Amino acid sequence: MPDLNDATRGRVLYGGDYNPEQWPESVWHDDIQLMRRAGVTTVTVGVFSWARLEPRPGARDFDWLDRVLDLLHEGGIEVCLATPTASPPPWMGSRHPETLPRDESGAVVWYGSRNQFCASSPVYREHALRITEDLADRYGGHPALRMWHVGNEYSTHCWCDETARHFRRWLRTRYGGLDALNQAWGTAFWSQRYDSWEEVIPPRRAQYLINPGQALDFRRFTSDALLECFTAERDALAARTPHIPVTTNFMPLFIGQDGWAWAAEEDVVSVDLYPDPKDPHAAAYGALVQDLTRSQAGGPWVLMEQAAGPVNWRGVNHPKPQGLMRLWSLQAVARGADAVCFFQWRQSRQGSEKFHSGMVPHAGEHSRIFARVCELGAELRELAPVAGTDVPARAAILHDWHAWWASVQDGRPSSLVSCERLLRAWHQALWERNLTTDFAHPHADLTDYALVAVPQLYLLTDEALDNLAAYVRGGSTLVCGFFTGVADEDDRVRPGGVDRRLRGVLGIHTVHEWWPLDEGEALTAEGAWLGAFHGTLWSEDLESSTAEPVARIKGGELDGRPAVTRNAYGTGTAWYVSTLPEPAALRALLGRAAEEAGLAPALPGLPEGVEAVRRGPYLFLLNHGSAPAVVPLPSAPSTRTDLLTGRTHHTSVRLDRFAVMVLAPPESLG
Repeated sequence: MPDLNDATRGRVLYGGDYNPEQWPESVWHDDIQLMRRAGVTTVTVGVFSWARLEPRPGARDFDWLDRVLDLLHEGGIEVCLATPTASPPPWMGSRHPETLPRDESGAVVWYGSRNQFCASSPVYREHALRITEDLADRYGGHPALRMWHVGNEYSTHCWCDETARHFRRWLRTRYGGLDALNQAWGTAFWSQRYDSWEEVIPPRRAQYLINPGQALDFRRFTSDALLECFTAERDALAARTPHIPVTTNFMPLFIGQDGWAWAAEEDVVSVDLYPDPKDPHAAAYGALVQDLTRSQAGGPWVLMEQAAGPVNWRGVNHPKPQGLMRLWSLQAVARGADAVCFFQWRQSRQGSEKFHSGMVPHAGEHSRIFARVCELGAELRELAPVAGTDVPARAAILHDWHAWWASVQDGRPSSLVSCERLLRAWHQALWERNLTTDFAHPHADLTDYALVAVPQLYLLTDEALDNLAAYVRGGSTLVCGFFTGVADEDDRVRPGGVDRRLRGVLGIHTVHEWWPLDEGEALTAEGAWLGAFHGTLWSEDLESSTAEPVARIKGGELDGRPAVTRNAYGTGTAWYVSTLPEPAALRALLGRAAEEAGLAPALPGLPEGVEAVRRGPYLFLLNHGSAPAVVPLPSAPSTRTDLLTGRTHHTSVRLDRFAVMVLAPPESLG
């Protein structure tokens, strides 16, 4: 089975999406020369070229793509060749309207944009497979080909009749019979019992709240239906080019795909990442997405898209200050990326993304952006020794898309509580302590982690609950957030409101009531070493059994109730957090739990805003602050060399604003 190493070959790849069909052929030769100047190694070609490749049903126009790939190869540029199936041509929607998706109300989602396909449509699937097979047959032996890229940002949803038929087939496979489905969906409520499979439909627009079991299964089904489209194309490519790795690009923290299931079907895991330059927490968010992607990949991964400057889809689209594009690119490398790519190579002059920046912007090759692109390409060449190395982590955050899907149902205790909000808060607290963190599925083997954090997993299977209990019992540390372990895999509330096994691990007798907080409302809590702090989003009328209170709520209806508890279970420790502590308190709490678990930051004593990450034998230092910072270095080894500059450092280093160093010990330099 091929993997990313077959494409990188000991390098950090550099490039972006290349869309030559948008430009006169006279521009292509200039592109090759500029790519060489910028240090580009690899470009993705053909993502949105279906209408050019197949201008009418069954026709094939490959001559232009032949010339593009030949030019790239002659210029020493390698190709990640895309199947163009994310954006069917207008003729498909016009001739085959049944391929177009319908929304929850039954309205057609027309062509004229992109992603206008129903993943359940046999007609769409047939045409997609044919163009994929023909691309593989024609270019499978081309010397420029290094990787396949299937589709793009899979995110389509559909509620049409074909989807309904497919959904019923999927449900039959999952449940076997209607009795099991009725039980799983709790259809005794509101007289929803199904007597015939033909009665079962997707969760379309209804008079009031949709059955949450039906909605949960439809999210599962939609992820699986899209995955079927991906794997069909992947299998066609693998049959013809078994030596070429296949990927598709995830969107960061996207709710629509089960990222664990999808990653297991890819040779290479890749992601698109667009933090907002104006977001003060953008670096922490980037680290979260990078850690999650590395965990899905189980090692090195690909940053498939980022922006060289501003994007075009926010209300106000801000450019990146000098040094920020480089900083965020190298942060990705620090956290496991073996490829740094952009959307796109040359900024479009027409179309919906003409104001989305490119490596070659409207200002051209004499622009500051292109100069920065060239500088980054040169530096990535110097980081070749980093390629293929691991990012060690002894802390993990548990994340599960099924729990996320179940938690967003209507009719829940608080619509203010979101999985993404809690993930970002908890991960940022660990990131600010410079504790490198993996992500893991609740069923995963957790024995290599000294600390596991669960910001929130509303839905936990029996297997997951037993896994957590065994993990703590065996001597490790769990920190668990509120509203976790409430429901089983069918979204059935567990007896007692929280599963008894988890209550036993946490030392909780009863959660009498959940007391969610309004937007802007906060509680006050206080503990011996945590001091006084505020909590938001949530609180609970909580009664502990064996757990010791670490902090209690002060004032109000829940005065004296535990806000944070700590419990000895087996030979391990389990903490419970019944609110969202303010950032400093959450950072202190997770830091204390990590210290007790024997974890230490990659480099202690760092100035605020400086991130330290170890990758293999290399120490990455990144200054996200707006002012220079001096970073003390440990005494051993006595000297370190910055791979980017070749300079040697001893007791400390000075990092300017947005500066990066990649320090290597002497033995790693040969």
